[in-house]
Amino acid sequence: MDVLVKIAQFILSFSLLVIIHELGHFMFARLFKIRVEKFYLFFNPWFSLFKFKRGDTEYGIGWVPFGGYVKIAGMIDESMDTEQMKQPAKDDEFRSKPAWQRLLVMVGGVCMNIVLALAIYIGMSYVWGEKYIANEDLKYGYAFNEFAEELGFQDGDKIISVDGEVIVDYNMIYPTIVINQASTVEVLRNGEEVVVNIPEEHIAKMLSIKPTDFMFPRRLFIVDGNVPGESAEKAGVVAGDTLIAMNGLNLSFSDEFAKEFAANKNKPVQLKVKRDSLGTLIEREINITINEKGQIGVLLSALEVPIRTTDYTIVEAVPAGFNLVGDKLVNYWNQLKLMFNPETEAYKSLGGVIAIGNIFPNVWNWESFWGITAFLSIVLAVMNILPIPALDGGHVIFLLYEVIARRKPSDKFMEVAQTVGVIILFSLLIFANANDIYRFFIK
Repeated sequence: MDVLVKIAQFILSFSLLVIIHELGHFMFARLFKIRVEKFYLFFNPWFSLFKFKRGDTEYGIGWVPFGGYVKIAGMIDESMDTEQMKQPAKDDEFRSKPAWQRLLVMVGGVCMNIVLALAIYIGMSYVWGEKYIANEDLKYGYAFNEFAEELGFQDGDKIISVDGEVIVDYNMIYPTIVINQASTVEVLRNGEEVVVNIPEEHIAKMLSIKPTDFMFPRRLFIVDGNVPGESAEKAGVVAGDTLIAMNGLNLSFSDEFAKEFAANKNKPVQLKVKRDSLGTLIEREINITINEKGQIGVLLSALEVPIRTTDYTIVEAVPAGFNLVGDKLVNYWNQLKLMFNPETEAYKSLGGVIAIGNIFPNVWNWESFWGITAFLSIVLAVMNILPIPALDGGHVIFLLYEVIARRKPSDKFMEVAQTVGVIILFSLLIFANANDIYRFFIK
């Protein structure tokens, strides 16, 4: 059932994004009286699942569930309809229109994706506000993995800023370090400010680590419940107990206990817990055996930190939406630059259909759905404006050349460029989906 929910969200989101993108091309084409022969959701080689014709345009749904397209008369596109281009140009064809009109037709899809993202973010800001975990509310600082410790971080460090920029939202700390390729992180350690340097060559390693593995908020070891049949239940640990020591060693945080448990697998130990007994806190010692996984069989209580919400009126939601679109555009562009930098090895994290589908939650949540859809709309806009033949950005480059040089590239050149672009795109698709398969079955 969880998989079906993910698939349903993915199909709905993807379909909306494709229709909106192609609608941008369609509207500008019709505005300039250019004939649109087809408007399709998904591709339809050989046959269509559904189609009907209205006016000069055939509308339909293809059977290959990836992408979509509008077939504009008199234009060399992914359909590679070269026969039409051999005929004399007609007034209602793309090639007969001024360069500025053709340029607007080509950027129409990207513009509509940005408009969609903006509309969603404005709506989300008004309906749900902006929720975040404030960095300053994490009073115990962070715990770090071994790689982070090699860089110079220490458990308990409170992060002040990244490259001098104060990060308000805890969830934005790690992305800011990686995506912006930060060189310094300022932390508060034992009351003193310390600078941790991040060498550029370590960014590649950070890209391969989950943010929650690299660093996570420190919290007290408060038991929420026991795993049935495990040693904690047998030893008498109860929900609400707070672990405060092990074998006479005073400890406070869950990460400290985790390290001690890992070092004492399959060994009996003595834990000291603090327990509320009829309104009075008492300390009790419990003898327990740690299992072969370095665990005692308890569930930790949720992180006790407030979720802050910034509420917006409908008027305030508009600039908030613009700010979110701007931030997401900059962040994704920076991610894309990492992909094209071989030293970061970011290309290894490139994902395909499975990776995109997995970002949707297991349960249907409209706030999450719209947030992911808005982000994917920005991704689609940025990817389509890249100067690769067969993408909108490739057509834009050729149109800009025409405006500057005052002559069109030849139809033969456009056919070759389109073929090269299609090969590049399919190569990227194969590589991205191969990464998905590798991570799913091997890693």
